[in-house]
Amino acid sequence: MLTLAHPWHGIDIGENAPDILNAFIEIVPTDTVKYEIDKASGFLKVDRPQKYSSLCPALYGFIPKTICLDNVAKFSMEKTGLKGIEGDQDPMDICVLTERPINHAGIIVHARPIGGFRLLDGGEADDKIIAVMLNDAAYGSYQDIGDVPHPILDRLKHYFLTYKQNPNLSKEETQACTIETIYGCDEAKTVIKMSMMDYEIYMKKQS
Repeated sequence: MLTLAHPWHGIDIGENAPDILNAFIEIVPTDTVKYEIDKASGFLKVDRPQKYSSLCPALYGFIPKTICLDNVAKFSMEKTGLKGIEGDQDPMDICVLTERPINHAGIIVHARPIGGFRLLDGGEADDKIIAVMLNDAAYGSYQDIGDVPHPILDRLKHYFLTYKQNPNLSKEETQACTIETIYGCDEAKTVIKMSMMDYEIYMKKQS
């Protein structure tokens, strides 16, 4: 009897990762509710309604068989010079640029990483890999983060810097998200490799 694969553990990252990989999409740009994977069951769950006007401007999800733990955190500390950073214990996040409207999540997209944001969320490493959909007519030729028009990068940055803000709370009461660095293709692949190593270690500890 066939059963549905767990998106985190049961979907293959791709034999050519990190150059070309599979991304599992949790949110599309029209979603007014933030969905995320339930790590226990593999089903999408409602994380929270998007109470304010911040909507993700790209396909957003995670890379299967990755997790942000010690290796990702260590690499983040090496690059930022900051101390005490920990991994956020979630799969590696990924945004996938495509010209074609995709209207529902829970799908697999073949993607090619071109860069990323080194984001810290309350002192935790929460990198956001930026990728293009493979063979996309508009974005498929992009090779590095520098190829992405500034307005698109600005929209992505604005989303991740504001999507947890609550206007009813003070800055001191709101958990701060900061983008420490915007990095290119080679570094994005290194971050993904670190998250793949973290996943292997994590799964060995679970067995």
